[in-house]
Amino acid sequence: MTAIATSGLTKRFPGGAGGWPLAGKRPGQLAVDHIDLDVPRNSVYGFLGPNGSGKTTTIRMLLGLAFPTSGTAAVLDVPIPAEANRVLHKVGSLVEGPAFYPFLSGYANLARYDAADRTADPRTARTRIGEALDRVGLLPAANKRFRHYSLGMKQRLAIAAGLLRPRELIILDEPTNGLDPQGTREVRALVRQIAADGTTVFVSSHLLAEVEQVCSHVGVMRTGKLVFQGSLPELRRTGAARVVVQTSDAEKAAKVLASLGLDNAQAADGEATATLGDAEPERVCAELVQAGVGVRGFAVAAPSLEDLFVGLTGEGFAIDG
Repeated sequence: MTAIATSGLTKRFPGGAGGWPLAGKRPGQLAVDHIDLDVPRNSVYGFLGPNGSGKTTTIRMLLGLAFPTSGTAAVLDVPIPAEANRVLHKVGSLVEGPAFYPFLSGYANLARYDAADRTADPRTARTRIGEALDRVGLLPAANKRFRHYSLGMKQRLAIAAGLLRPRELIILDEPTNGLDPQGTREVRALVRQIAADGTTVFVSSHLLAEVEQVCSHVGVMRTGKLVFQGSLPELRRTGAARVVVQTSDAEKAAKVLASLGLDNAQAADGEATATLGDAEPERVCAELVQAGVGVRGFAVAAPSLEDLFVGLTGEGFAIDG
Protein backbone atom coordinates (compact mmCIF):
# COMPACT_ATOMS: atom_id res chain seq x y z
CA MET A 1 0.00 0.00 0.00
CA THR A 2 1.83 3.07 -1.26
CA ALA A 3 0.72 6.69 -1.53
CA ILE A 4 3.53 7.58 -3.94
CA ALA A 5 5.64 5.22 -6.03
CA THR A 6 8.17 6.12 -8.71
CA SER A 7 10.49 4.04 -10.83
CA GLY A 8 13.54 5.59 -12.46
CA LEU A 9 11.90 9.02 -12.33
CA THR A 10 14.18 11.45 -14.16
CA LYS A 11 14.04 15.10 -15.18
CA ARG A 12 16.63 16.73 -17.41
CA PHE A 13 16.20 20.39 -18.33
CA PRO A 14 17.08 21.11 -21.98
CA GLY A 15 18.90 24.22 -23.19
CA GLY A 16 16.88 27.18 -24.42
CA ALA A 17 17.11 29.05 -27.70
CA GLY A 18 20.58 30.34 -28.44
CA GLY A 19 22.06 28.15 -25.73
CA TRP A 20 20.41 30.06 -22.87
CA PRO A 21 19.12 27.88 -20.00
CA LEU A 22 15.44 27.44 -19.21
CA ALA A 23 13.94 28.33 -15.82
CA GLY A 24 17.32 29.15 -14.35
CA LYS A 25 18.69 25.69 -15.14
CA ARG A 26 21.90 24.96 -17.01
CA PRO A 27 21.41 23.43 -20.46
CA GLY A 28 21.07 19.70 -20.12
CA GLN A 29 21.10 19.83 -16.32
CA LEU A 30 19.99 16.57 -14.71
CA ALA A 31 17.75 17.80 -11.89
CA VAL A 32 16.28 14.44 -10.83
CA ASP A 33 18.27 11.29 -11.54
CA HIS A 34 16.42 7.93 -11.70
CA ILE A 35 14.79 7.99 -8.26
CA ASP A 36 12.59 5.22 -6.88
CA LEU A 37 10.28 6.65 -4.22
CA ASP A 38 8.18 4.37 -2.01
CA VAL A 39 5.93 6.39 0.30
CA PRO A 40 3.77 4.19 2.58
CA ARG A 41 0.15 5.16 3.11
CA ASN A 42 -0.67 6.80 6.46
CA SER A 43 2.97 7.83 6.93
CA VAL A 44 4.57 11.24 7.37
CA TYR A 45 7.34 11.08 4.80
CA GLY A 46 10.12 13.64 5.07
CA PHE A 47 11.68 14.45 1.71
CA LEU A 48 15.02 15.88 2.77
CA GLY A 49 17.91 17.48 0.98
CA PRO A 50 19.88 20.71 0.59
CA ASN A 51 18.44 23.46 -1.57
CA GLY A 52 18.87 22.57 -5.24
CA SER A 53 18.91 18.81 -4.65
CA GLY A 54 15.82 18.19 -6.79
CA LYS A 55 13.04 18.13 -4.20
CA THR A 56 10.72 20.73 -5.75
CA THR A 57 11.25 19.39 -9.27
CA THR A 58 10.24 15.94 -8.03
CA ILE A 59 7.12 17.34 -6.38
CA ARG A 60 6.14 19.18 -9.54
CA MET A 61 6.36 15.92 -11.49
CA LEU A 62 4.25 14.12 -8.88
CA LEU A 63 1.54 16.76 -9.28
CA GLY A 64 1.62 16.78 -13.07
CA LEU A 65 3.09 20.29 -13.16
CA ALA A 66 6.22 19.07 -14.93
CA PHE A 67 6.74 16.14 -17.24
CA PRO A 68 9.48 13.60 -16.54
CA THR A 69 12.19 12.99 -19.10
CA SER A 70 11.96 9.27 -18.32
CA GLY A 71 10.68 6.89 -15.67
CA THR A 72 7.23 6.49 -14.15
CA ALA A 73 5.27 7.89 -11.22
CA ALA A 74 2.05 6.83 -9.51
CA VAL A 75 0.09 8.76 -6.90
CA LEU A 76 -2.50 6.74 -4.93
CA ASP A 77 -1.94 3.94 -7.47
CA VAL A 78 -2.83 6.17 -10.44
CA PRO A 79 -0.23 6.91 -13.17
CA ILE A 80 0.96 10.53 -13.29
CA PRO A 81 0.74 12.58 -15.47
CA ALA A 82 -1.23 10.32 -17.87
CA GLU A 83 -4.26 9.93 -15.58
CA ALA A 84 -3.78 12.91 -13.24
CA ASN A 85 -7.43 13.98 -13.55
CA ARG A 86 -8.49 10.74 -11.89
CA VAL A 87 -6.58 11.34 -8.67
CA LEU A 88 -5.52 14.96 -8.08
CA HIS A 89 -8.82 15.83 -6.41
CA LYS A 90 -7.70 13.46 -3.63
CA VAL A 91 -4.40 15.33 -3.23
CA GLY A 92 -3.85 18.63 -1.43
CA SER A 93 -0.64 20.54 -2.01
CA LEU A 94 1.45 23.58 -1.15
CA VAL A 95 4.27 24.16 -3.64
CA GLU A 96 6.73 27.07 -3.57
CA GLY A 97 4.80 29.23 -1.12
CA PRO A 98 1.19 30.46 -0.83
CA ALA A 99 -0.32 32.68 -3.54
CA PHE A 100 -3.51 34.57 -2.67
CA TYR A 101 -5.14 37.92 -3.36
CA PRO A 102 -3.70 40.30 -0.74
CA PHE A 103 -6.78 42.58 -0.66
CA LEU A 104 -9.24 39.73 0.01
CA SER A 105 -9.95 38.05 3.32
CA GLY A 106 -8.84 34.54 4.10
CA TYR A 107 -12.41 33.32 3.67
CA ALA A 108 -12.87 35.10 0.33
CA ASN A 109 -9.59 33.71 -0.98
CA LEU A 110 -10.62 30.16 -0.12
CA ALA A 111 -14.04 30.75 -1.71
CA ARG A 112 -12.39 31.67 -5.00
CA TYR A 113 -9.99 28.78 -4.72
CA ASP A 114 -12.90 26.39 -4.16
CA ALA A 115 -14.93 27.86 -7.03
CA ALA A 116 -12.07 27.06 -9.40
CA ASP A 117 -12.34 23.37 -8.54
CA ARG A 118 -14.76 21.88 -11.06
CA THR A 119 -15.17 18.74 -8.96
CA ALA A 120 -16.23 20.61 -5.79
CA ASP A 121 -19.91 20.93 -4.84
CA PRO A 122 -20.76 24.68 -4.59
CA ARG A 123 -23.72 23.88 -2.31
CA THR A 124 -21.35 22.76 0.46
CA ALA A 125 -18.71 25.43 -0.11
CA ARG A 126 -19.58 27.59 2.92
CA THR A 127 -19.47 24.63 5.30
CA ARG A 128 -16.28 23.20 3.87
CA ILE A 129 -14.46 26.55 3.91
CA GLY A 130 -15.42 27.11 7.52
CA GLU A 131 -14.25 23.64 8.48
CA ALA A 132 -10.94 24.11 6.67
CA LEU A 133 -10.31 27.45 8.39
CA ASP A 134 -11.20 25.95 11.75
CA ARG A 135 -8.90 23.00 11.18
CA VAL A 136 -5.86 25.26 10.68
CA GLY A 137 -6.84 27.62 13.49
CA LEU A 138 -7.79 30.58 11.28
CA LEU A 139 -11.53 30.76 11.85
CA PRO A 140 -11.19 33.84 14.11
CA ALA A 141 -9.21 35.57 11.30
CA ALA A 142 -11.51 34.45 8.48
CA ASN A 143 -12.55 38.04 7.62
CA LYS A 144 -9.09 39.53 7.98
CA ARG A 145 -7.36 40.58 4.76
CA PHE A 146 -4.64 38.25 3.58
CA ARG A 147 -2.06 41.06 3.43
CA HIS A 148 -2.43 41.50 7.18
CA TYR A 149 -1.75 37.84 7.92
CA SER A 150 1.57 36.84 9.47
CA LEU A 151 3.78 34.54 7.41
CA GLY A 152 2.73 31.59 9.56
CA MET A 153 -0.95 32.43 9.02
CA LYS A 154 -0.34 32.63 5.25
CA GLN A 155 1.22 29.18 5.28
CA ARG A 156 -1.68 27.78 7.29
CA LEU A 157 -4.19 29.35 4.89
CA ALA A 158 -2.40 27.64 2.00
CA ILE A 159 -2.68 24.33 3.83
CA ALA A 160 -6.38 25.07 4.46
CA ALA A 161 -6.81 25.43 0.69
CA GLY A 162 -5.51 21.90 0.37
CA LEU A 163 -8.02 20.70 2.95
CA LEU A 164 -11.19 22.12 1.38
CA ARG A 165 -12.12 18.59 0.42
CA PRO A 166 -11.27 15.23 2.01
CA ARG A 167 -7.75 14.30 0.93
CA GLU A 168 -5.89 11.03 1.02
CA LEU A 169 -2.53 12.71 0.47
CA ILE A 170 -1.10 16.14 1.33
CA ILE A 171 2.12 17.30 -0.37
CA LEU A 172 3.89 20.22 1.30
CA ASP A 173 6.98 21.86 -0.18
CA GLU A 174 9.05 23.57 2.56
CA PRO A 175 5.97 24.52 4.64
CA THR A 176 8.03 26.14 7.42
CA ASN A 177 10.46 28.01 5.16
CA GLY A 178 11.05 31.52 6.51
CA LEU A 179 8.80 31.10 9.56
CA ASP A 180 9.72 32.26 13.04
CA PRO A 181 9.81 29.60 15.80
CA GLN A 182 6.16 30.16 16.73
CA GLY A 183 4.99 29.83 13.13
CA THR A 184 7.12 26.72 12.70
CA ARG A 185 5.57 25.09 15.77
CA GLU A 186 2.08 25.91 14.48
CA VAL A 187 2.70 24.30 11.10
CA ARG A 188 4.37 21.28 12.71
CA ALA A 189 1.38 20.76 14.99
CA LEU A 190 -0.92 21.01 11.98
CA VAL A 191 1.07 18.35 10.10
CA ARG A 192 0.74 16.02 13.09
CA GLN A 193 -2.99 16.67 13.24
CA ILE A 194 -3.46 15.96 9.53
CA ALA A 195 -1.51 12.72 9.84
CA ALA A 196 -3.48 11.68 12.93
CA ASP A 197 -6.67 12.02 10.88
CA GLY A 198 -5.41 9.29 8.53
CA THR A 199 -4.00 11.41 5.69
CA THR A 200 -0.59 10.59 4.24
CA VAL A 201 1.72 13.62 4.44
CA PHE A 202 4.67 14.10 2.08
CA VAL A 203 6.71 17.06 3.29
CA SER A 204 9.91 18.35 1.71
CA SER A 205 12.30 20.22 3.93
CA HIS A 206 15.91 20.98 4.78
CA LEU A 207 15.16 21.25 8.53
CA LEU A 208 16.20 18.31 10.69
CA ALA A 209 13.76 19.26 13.45
CA GLU A 210 10.87 18.41 11.15
CA VAL A 211 12.28 14.94 10.66
CA GLU A 212 12.84 14.24 14.33
CA GLN A 213 9.54 15.67 15.56
CA VAL A 214 7.11 14.89 12.74
CA CYS A 215 8.24 12.28 10.22
CA SER A 216 8.01 8.48 10.38
CA HIS A 217 9.86 7.86 7.11
CA VAL A 218 12.60 9.71 5.26
CA GLY A 219 13.96 10.05 1.75
CA VAL A 220 17.24 11.96 1.37
CA MET A 221 18.19 13.69 -1.89
CA ARG A 222 21.66 14.71 -3.03
CA THR A 223 22.26 16.41 -6.39
CA GLY A 224 19.19 14.79 -7.91
CA LYS A 225 19.76 11.30 -6.51
CA LEU A 226 17.86 9.52 -3.74
CA VAL A 227 20.71 8.47 -1.44
CA PHE A 228 18.60 7.01 1.38
CA GLN A 229 15.02 5.90 1.91
CA GLY A 230 13.45 4.18 4.91
CA SER A 231 12.12 4.67 8.41
CA LEU A 232 13.85 6.86 10.98
CA PRO A 233 15.11 3.83 12.97
CA GLU A 234 16.57 2.41 9.74
CA LEU A 235 18.31 5.72 9.10
CA ARG A 236 19.81 5.76 12.59
CA ARG A 237 21.14 2.23 12.09
CA THR A 238 23.19 3.38 9.09
CA GLY A 239 25.58 5.27 11.38
CA ALA A 240 28.40 3.71 13.36
CA ALA A 241 28.49 4.28 17.11
CA ARG A 242 31.60 5.87 18.60
CA VAL A 243 33.28 5.35 21.93
CA VAL A 244 34.13 8.55 23.81
CA VAL A 245 36.78 8.46 26.56
CA GLN A 246 37.39 11.41 28.87
CA THR A 247 40.91 11.30 30.23
CA SER A 248 43.94 13.45 31.05
CA ASP A 249 46.03 11.38 28.64
CA ALA A 250 43.97 11.45 25.43
CA GLU A 251 46.92 10.59 23.17
CA LYS A 252 47.67 7.37 25.07
CA ALA A 253 43.95 6.47 25.15
CA ALA A 254 43.71 6.92 21.38
CA LYS A 255 46.70 4.60 20.87
CA VAL A 256 45.06 1.95 23.04
CA LEU A 257 41.81 2.25 21.11
CA ALA A 258 43.69 1.86 17.84
CA SER A 259 45.58 -1.19 19.17
CA LEU A 260 42.21 -2.81 19.92
CA GLY A 261 41.27 -2.53 16.26
CA LEU A 262 38.91 0.43 16.61
CA ASP A 263 38.89 2.64 13.50
CA ASN A 264 39.33 6.43 13.33
CA ALA A 265 40.94 6.76 16.77
CA GLN A 266 41.46 10.45 17.55
CA ALA A 267 42.57 12.54 20.51
CA ALA A 268 41.71 16.17 21.29
CA ASP A 269 41.04 18.36 24.33
CA GLY A 270 41.10 15.68 27.03
CA GLU A 271 39.00 13.27 24.99
CA ALA A 272 39.75 10.22 22.84
CA THR A 273 37.22 8.84 20.38
CA ALA A 274 37.01 5.93 17.94
CA THR A 275 34.44 3.96 15.97
CA LEU A 276 33.21 1.16 18.21
CA GLY A 277 32.40 -1.37 15.48
CA ASP A 278 31.83 -4.87 16.87
CA ALA A 279 33.93 -4.35 19.99
CA GLU A 280 32.34 -4.77 23.40
CA PRO A 281 32.33 -1.45 25.34
CA GLU A 282 33.08 -3.25 28.63
CA ARG A 283 36.19 -4.86 27.19
CA VAL A 284 37.37 -1.57 25.68
CA CYS A 285 37.04 0.20 29.03
CA ALA A 286 38.84 -2.62 30.85
CA GLU A 287 41.72 -2.54 28.36
CA LEU A 288 42.10 1.21 28.82
CA VAL A 289 42.33 0.87 32.59
CA GLN A 290 44.72 -2.08 32.32
CA ALA A 291 46.96 0.01 30.04
CA GLY A 292 47.20 2.67 32.74
CA VAL A 293 44.83 5.21 31.20
CA GLY A 294 43.02 7.25 33.85
CA VAL A 295 39.39 7.11 32.69
CA ARG A 296 37.25 9.99 34.00
CA GLY A 297 34.33 9.20 31.70
CA PHE A 298 33.38 6.53 29.21
CA ALA A 299 30.40 6.57 26.84
CA VAL A 300 29.10 5.06 23.62
CA ALA A 301 27.60 7.79 21.42
CA ALA A 302 25.27 7.15 18.52
CA PRO A 303 25.69 9.55 15.57
CA SER A 304 23.30 12.48 15.50
CA LEU A 305 20.88 13.00 12.64
CA GLU A 306 23.04 15.93 11.59
CA ASP A 307 26.06 13.63 11.32
CA LEU A 308 24.06 11.11 9.29
CA PHE A 309 22.74 13.73 6.86
CA VAL A 310 26.16 15.30 6.39
CA GLY A 311 27.50 11.84 5.64
CA LEU A 312 24.75 11.21 3.07
CA THR A 313 24.74 14.58 1.34
CA GLY A 314 28.14 16.08 2.03
CA GLU A 315 26.40 19.25 3.20
CA GLY A 316 25.10 20.61 6.47
CA PHE A 317 21.42 20.99 7.25
CA ALA A 318 19.62 23.58 9.31
CA ILE A 319 18.88 21.98 12.66
CA ASP A 320 16.22 24.28 14.08
CA GLY A 321 12.97 25.48 12.58
